[in-house]
Parts: sequence; structure tokens; C-alpha cells
Amino acid sequence: MPTPSRRAVLHAGAVVAAAATALPAATAHASAPTTAAARPDIGVSAEPFPLGAVSLLAGPFQSNTGRTHTYLKFLDPERLLHTFRLNVGLPSTAVACGGWESPTTELRGHSTGHVLTALAQAYARTGDTAFRTKGDHLVAQLAVCQDRAQAAGYNTGYLSAFPESFITRVEERQAVWAPYYTLHKIMAGLLDMHLLAGNAQALTVLTRMAAWVGWRNGRLTLAQRQAMLRTEFGGMNEVLANLYQLTGDPAHLTAAQYFDHAEIFDPLAANTDALNGYHANTQIPKALGAIREYHATGLARYRDIATNFWHIVVGAHTYAIGGNSNGEYFKTPGRIASELSDHTCECCNTYNMLKLTRQLFRTDQRAHYFDFYEKALYNHLLGAQNPASAHGHHSYYVPLRPGGQRTYSNDYYDFTCCHGTGMETNSKHGDSVYFHAGNTLYVNLFIASVLTWPGRGITVRQDTGFPESPTTRLTVTGSGPIDLRVRIPSWAAGSQLRLNGAVQDVPVVPGTYARLNRTWASGDVVEVGLPMTLTRESTPDNPAVQAVRHGPIVLAGGYGTTNLTSMPTLQPATLRATTTPLRYTATASTGQVTLLPFYQLHGQRYTVYWNVTDTPAPPPFIAHYPFDEAAGSVAADATGNGRTATLAGGAKWTTGRSGSAVDLGGSGEHVLLPAGLLTGATAFSVATWVWLGSVTTWSRVFDFGTGPTTCLFLTPRSSAGGLRFAITTGGAGAEQRIDAPAPLPSGAWTHVAVTQVGNVGVLYVNGVETARNTALTLRPSALGSTTQNWIGRSQYAGDPYLDGAVDGFRVYGRALTASEVADLNATGR
Repeated sequence: MPTPSRRAVLHAGAVVAAAATALPAATAHASAPTTAAARPDIGVSAEPFPLGAVSLLAGPFQSNTGRTHTYLKFLDPERLLHTFRLNVGLPSTAVACGGWESPTTELRGHSTGHVLTALAQAYARTGDTAFRTKGDHLVAQLAVCQDRAQAAGYNTGYLSAFPESFITRVEERQAVWAPYYTLHKIMAGLLDMHLLAGNAQALTVLTRMAAWVGWRNGRLTLAQRQAMLRTEFGGMNEVLANLYQLTGDPAHLTAAQYFDHAEIFDPLAANTDALNGYHANTQIPKALGAIREYHATGLARYRDIATNFWHIVVGAHTYAIGGNSNGEYFKTPGRIASELSDHTCECCNTYNMLKLTRQLFRTDQRAHYFDFYEKALYNHLLGAQNPASAHGHHSYYVPLRPGGQRTYSNDYYDFTCCHGTGMETNSKHGDSVYFHAGNTLYVNLFIASVLTWPGRGITVRQDTGFPESPTTRLTVTGSGPIDLRVRIPSWAAGSQLRLNGAVQDVPVVPGTYARLNRTWASGDVVEVGLPMTLTRESTPDNPAVQAVRHGPIVLAGGYGTTNLTSMPTLQPATLRATTTPLRYTATASTGQVTLLPFYQLHGQRYTVYWNVTDTPAPPPFIAHYPFDEAAGSVAADATGNGRTATLAGGAKWTTGRSGSAVDLGGSGEHVLLPAGLLTGATAFSVATWVWLGSVTTWSRVFDFGTGPTTCLFLTPRSSAGGLRFAITTGGAGAEQRIDAPAPLPSGAWTHVAVTQVGNVGVLYVNGVETARNTALTLRPSALGSTTQNWIGRSQYAGDPYLDGAVDGFRVYGRALTASEVADLNATGR
């Protein structure tokens, strides 16, 4: 077998190492990468701040971080290096680690990569040189092991705690765990030590590893590589794309693309959910690699793969806590109630989903990305660390069966993948609270913290007790122009922004960013009200199985040592708030029970899901279809509620009011929306953008119902000649209507909305009220669970289909105010 040229491998490392060694030494608070990337990312319009720019204030995230920092200082690096040294014939007297790091486990070595990343992040956040010193020692000793590769019988550049024959077994499709998965962790840790801790040697070691990867995979045929990719390989495409962007060496991009797995990528590019039966955390890093390959190449296919994957997983495979998978595998789309066990929601999955979310937000600054981020961060990862452990021991699975209980790792005899990502998660909690683009500042998360804006002489302090308190307060120190954009969560109806005590007359629409663009003075204060209500989230496969939420926070029932044998039945009418924020009492089939934030439930059994016999009121923001997929037949619900829509009857994609839109040509094309969309609603709103090719009488913008007798609809032109909304439970003769004086126009994008609260229904066109009816006694709840919910199609078989296009279709479980409708029109949302 030919070996890679030692000269070529050394040259690849030396070119970058020469540049790195010329860099200034890392400062006491390394808040920025030590090298400028050779290639700017393509398609990126906002960036996070460096870790060192954001300091956490007192709160649960600071507490979790502190425990992880203590553990990182406690860890003995010699024990982590033990199997690396033995693998190349070097002596080691260290005590071997256990669990997944034992000398006989095929994944050994992966935790050292996680530790390198966590140490680099801890140093970048705090400037504490103890973290950098330990990381530097690990890097130096790994370099010694790499230098011994050829003497140990391995090819130049190889570095691992297991023999290179494991790679041969992958290539030859022999049984082996996941060797490239481990190599990815080591490579990612080395890259982070270089970027965040200024370690030049880490980049040298990494580039030699990357050259070995390129050589090893370049020898294989395409068919051999694709077969090999069925074995889990972590984020190899991601780290190699990152290295390409850093160095500009095209060999690293070629190597990254060796890991493009067609079996997974091709359906995703077509926006097809083919994930059933696949190991979840094997696939998520592939999508993360795809978005980084988009940033490296500008190829839209990579972007679409990552975006479609995110929407598919969030919309059809995600539990109420934001996690996914049962027994580590994706299941049939929409199966949640039937997939509750002790092995749900592997923590690594959510760690990687949040990394993917962060990269997608860099590309497209839409609020639904951080609506999901918030959901998963608070309800899954925040509570995955054991607060009773001084070292921040971490969960692997988060059981969601009734009577489940979290279990945790230990110091040296566990070392699962989730132990590793737990160290990473809890050493970077400030990395996504704020983003920026020029003078624009995005406030994405409500976490007590201080942002020191590099190069601006401006700090922004966020004081909040969120989620126990439904407010946050931003105080600016310094002066200058800032286009401040604060996320208004989809769950936060009735939010307000106050500047120095005065309510601001700016659009404050749930599921968007509220904007204050001005020149700021030192001492300016913005207060954000975030009203939180008690809601229930039904599972798509069994609406009677529900989780209880207060705002975004999942409330679980605490059961002490009682191991439930079945799912309790909850009586929602008995839910009563206690004097402790976010704590409720209620009556269940098991008796009186206390519900509290799931992230606070430790050391006892619990249930997240309940049997509930009544119909829950819909959430304030039910569904939002931006229709930006541009391919495939699935339209994602951007609220994260999982109400995915389907294009039918030949419906296609076209250019929209913003991004893409769904093209309905008047010949059977329509969109299928989920059943029960407005079930239980006593108030509602639908708002959308419509472009009509022609105005046909009795066509439908939307029609929700079970047939002509029971439905509610909006037609661009009724027989009376104008835009009409109608609701009925007794057919056409029993319709209650809102009639506008004119039809919708053709040949232009028009914003149209209908709202109802109490007996008052209002029609709006382009943000302006055009008609109302104060005698609407029917509510959507009177229609029951509608099963034929359509865009562009009527319940009446003889009515024409809509001839036009629809974009930005929004459904609310409340009545939008006139100013909110006007804001949607004015902002083009």
C-alpha cells in the first residue's frame, strides 16, 4: 500500500504553521480568533460575538458553566493521553480511564477532542491561563504521538488512540464502531485550540491529520467512499470545510467533500423526509457539515440540504423538550406519543442541532431559529447537567416515558459522547445570546449577561430573571448608532418595548425581531415585556397526549420515587399557580401533583407527557409557512410547532414576496395543511401575502373544514363582488360573513388578513381595515377538528382553484391587533 508523501504532509502543516508562529501571543482574555481566515464565508449576513465578549451573570447558565470549569481543571491529562501513547509504543504509567475511553473500547480517544474544545472555550471565555496550559500540554503530547506514527507502523500524519487498522476495517466494510467519529473530535479540538487559545502547534498537528485524511480517502473509488460513509463519521465534512476556510488550501475542501453522503444528502436536497430508521446523531453532523460547505463554496444545494434537514427534524421528529430520537434513531415522521421510553432525546443530538441552528441563523436571521434554540436549550440541555455534582456530570438520554428519571456520568469511568458534548455545551453558553452585523445588534436569548462590543466602546448589560420573570432589561453604556433587534418569541403575544420608560411605537410581532434603530446614549435602558401563558402541546400522533408549557418552558410532574406504570391523566382545569414562579399544582389520576420546570427536575421520577381528555386551546402562534423551501413537496412550519404542510395537485415553487412562494396555477394546485389547525380556537387570525394571476369568483385563499357544511374560508371575490370571509356549521345558507367592498387585486403582491375575537371579525387588505362584522357568533372551535384544511382549494368541488401564488402564510390562535397587521404588511413578513 502506498503511503502519503511525508514531504507533502509536512509541507501542508508547515505552510500554515509558519503563519501561525508569527502571530502575537494570546492575550489574557482571548476573545477573538488568533488568525484571520484566508477565505470569508459565503452567504453569511450576521455573526456571533467572540466568547470573551460575553460574560454570564448570576443564573443557571453561569452555575452550569462553573461546574464544568471545575471539572476541566480537575481532569488529569495524563489519563486522557494514556491510550494515545500506548497506541504508538510510548510508555505510560497513568491509570486507564473507563467507559468509552477504556483501552479496549473502539471509540477511545474521542473525549480528548471534546476536552480540547472545552478547554479552548473556557480559556476564550475567562482568560484563565490554567485552561490554556492544560490544553497546550495535551496538544504537545499529541504531537509527540503523531511524530511516532511511522515508527509504530502507521502512515504519516495519523493520530489516534486506536490503530490505523480500524480505518481499514471501515473501508473494507468490516465491523468496527466509528473511527472517523473519534478522529473528527480530535481534529475539532485541535482547531479550537488554535482558533480560541492561539496554539500554533495545534494547527500543525491538525493539517498533518487532514493531509492523511485526504490521502487515505483519495485512494478510494466513489463507490467505496459512499459505502464507507454508512459508518458514523461525526462532522468530518464540517471540520475539513472549516480548515479550508481558515487556510485556503483546496485540498481540505476536496477532503471535506469526500464525506458528502449521497444516501442522506439526495433526499434532503429534494426536501424529502427519508430519515426513518437512521441513527440520528450520525445524520445531524452531516447537515452541519453541509451548511459549512455552503459557506465555503456558495453552492445552494448544500444550503438547501442543511435548511431542509433542520425543518424536517424540528417539524416532524422533535419532542416537546426540543430533543429528538428514540433509542438513538429517527422514527416515522410525527411519531411522538408512541415513542416514549427511557432512551429518548440523546443529548448529543440537541447539542448538534443547536450548532446547526446557529450556523443557519448566520445565513438567515429569522426568529424561528432562536425560538427552537430557546426551546431546546432550556428544556433539554440546561437540565441535562446534574446540579448536585461539583463536576457537572451529564446525562446521555433524557427519558420521556412516564416515570422516567435522569441518570448522569462520572469523572473517569463513563466518557460517553454526551459526557463530551456536555463539557462543550457548558463552556460556551454565551456564544449565541447576541449576534451582530455592522451596527446591528441581535438579542436572541434572554440570559443574564454583559456584552462588551469589541471595537465599539459600548457594553450592553442584560438583567433578567427569565424564565421565572417575564421581562428583560438592556442597559447601554457608551454611545453610538445601534440598530437593536430583539427577538419577540412566537409564544409572547402582547410584548412591549420601553425605552427609558416610554412605550415604543414599533412593530412588536411574535415570531419576529422588534427593532429600535437610533443613536444611543450611555445609560439608555430598554425593557422588554415577554408575557407568558400556560399552554399545552399535543403530540401529532395522539392529540390526547400533551405536554404543559408556561411560555417556552415545559412543566413536568414530579413523582419522587414512584415509578409510574402508565401515563397519568391530567385534569387541566385544576392547574393552579403557586407562590413559586413556574410552579403549579394540579389533580391527576395519580392524585395531587406539582408541576415545575423540567430543567429543575433532578433526583426523582417525573412525567413530561399526560393523557388529557379535553381539547387544549391552540397556541398564540399556531403555524407559519414562509414557503422558502424552493424544492420538494414539503413546506415547513417555522414556529417549531411541527405543523408541516404539503404541496399537492402539481403545486410548484416560484419567486415570492420574500424568498420563495408556492405557485398555484388554478388547475388543481393547492397546499394541504394539518388537520385540527384551529381546533379549540375561540379567537384566531390568518395573515398572508397573495399574488393573483386572475381573480376567479369563489376560488379560495384558504378553506378549513370537513366539507361544504362545516368550514371557514376566505375568497378573493364572492358572488357579491368583493373579498369575503365566511364561517359556517350549516352550509352556505347559515354562513356568517365579513364582506369587503372590492375583490383582491391581480398582478401584484397583496397582504390580506382576517381576525376574530368575541363577536368581532375584521378583514384587512395591505394593512388597512376594509370590513368588519360585529355579530360573528360562530367560533372556529364550533367546527371541531377540521380535516380538510387547504390553501388554494374550496370545500365545494365545483369551485375554481386559486390562480396565483401565496407567501408567508400565518395562522394564530388569537386575534392580531390592527397595529400588528399593519406591521406585518409594512415589514413584508
